[in-house]
Amino acid sequence: MNRYARNMRGYGPNPPYANWPGDAAIAVQFVVNYEEGGENCVLHGDAASEAFLSEIVGAAPWAGKRHWNMESIYEYGARAGFWRLHRMLTEANVPATVFGVASALARGPEQVAAMKEAGWEIATHGLRWIDYRDHSEADERRELETAIALHEEVVGEKPSGLYLGRTSENSVKLALEAGCFDWISDTYDDDLPYWIDHDGQGNPADPQLVIPYTLDVNDMRFATPQGFNSGDQFFAYLRDTFDTLHAEGVAGRPAMMSIGLHCRLVGRPGRAAALQRFIDYVQSHDRVWIATRGEIARHWKDHHPYVAPKLRPSRMKLGEFVETFGGIFEHSPWIAERAHGLELGPAHDSAVGLHNALCRSFRTASEEERLGVLTAHPDLAGKLAAAKRLTEHSTQEQASAGLDALTDEERSRFTELNQAYVERFGFPFIIAVRDHDKASILDAFVKRLTNSREEEFATACRQVERIAYHRLKDLLP
Repeated sequence: MNRYARNMRGYGPNPPYANWPGDAAIAVQFVVNYEEGGENCVLHGDAASEAFLSEIVGAAPWAGKRHWNMESIYEYGARAGFWRLHRMLTEANVPATVFGVASALARGPEQVAAMKEAGWEIATHGLRWIDYRDHSEADERRELETAIALHEEVVGEKPSGLYLGRTSENSVKLALEAGCFDWISDTYDDDLPYWIDHDGQGNPADPQLVIPYTLDVNDMRFATPQGFNSGDQFFAYLRDTFDTLHAEGVAGRPAMMSIGLHCRLVGRPGRAAALQRFIDYVQSHDRVWIATRGEIARHWKDHHPYVAPKLRPSRMKLGEFVETFGGIFEHSPWIAERAHGLELGPAHDSAVGLHNALCRSFRTASEEERLGVLTAHPDLAGKLAAAKRLTEHSTQEQASAGLDALTDEERSRFTELNQAYVERFGFPFIIAVRDHDKASILDAFVKRLTNSREEEFATACRQVERIAYHRLKDLLP
């Protein structure tokens, strides 16, 4: 099976109505990343100094050496930046979620006490603020287990949420396997929470809630090339993001806005002023719910609990796939068989997605094979219908347009047109009857009899594809 693991569909064109508390048009979530004391440092047993997310944009790691400037920049976040953010958020009664690196929390007991006193949610940000991309799966699993244990020691309770940040290809898989988090956030792929059922990487009966994070509405862009150069740029971007999401929510599509903050970055006075302006701006609007990620998770579980899809085409074995979808193209199971061999993924678990895969198999077939599909279709209101020998799909479709209840005159007219059409083109007249009534079907019948065979062959093939789409909509979202 050629299967594509990435989910390029998500909620598709119709995301669920979030139903935020108080009919809020937007859920706003402030994240305080507490990493200071957990970064790369030879004092922590690391091979080199930190080089990521500081005032020294483009810094290089110093192998085997302490980088005094880098260390002191991080220390500013713990010594001054944290307290500025703490005052700002608590004075404005803004709840926050902390992404706390376990080793950093252990080195900042007063900060942890302040977080707890403020009622902030403290999630785990991993054991150390390092890059895990080259860790073995076993080593990263051990570090995650140690992070959870150390977090419980320092904070007094296990973390209910996880955001690692500098992930490997195994990080999300390991979080799912851990099975102890109410939510995880190592994705940036949506404006709403969603459920992941492990995609075959664990127990699909134990789905995991994902609350996506953000790297654009994030003060980290003060420390990256082509990022924010001033507080005004930061505020403008936050405001425009908020305004867009709020307007969409008022229009009926409420979503979530996450704001990522770092003590050593936005905790600097010149940037903190922009954050304060944004907090004031948010609080000047109605229909806004400012929440922790845990509160969002609890709301989503209550209002949008996990519901296992009835059918997942991309996960079906060949036999089950052909049995389920072999009749979508009339009496032509070979189309489903070929489609099963394509690169299928979560995007094909919808009517539109699977329709595309089946149509690809149909379109790339020989003209003789496609003609076989056309000739497999019954005449409209013909002898097979009268003898009740149509497939279940065709029976329902013809009945939907009233073709099962014709007058003698109408039946005679259909018989006449069917005969003329087959004599001219060599295959039955095919039309997606769910798009029509008797009158429009007869009108199309007459008009299409004037086509050339080439034109009509192409038209009939398009109608076959349209019929297949309607049939798939009965089975898939």
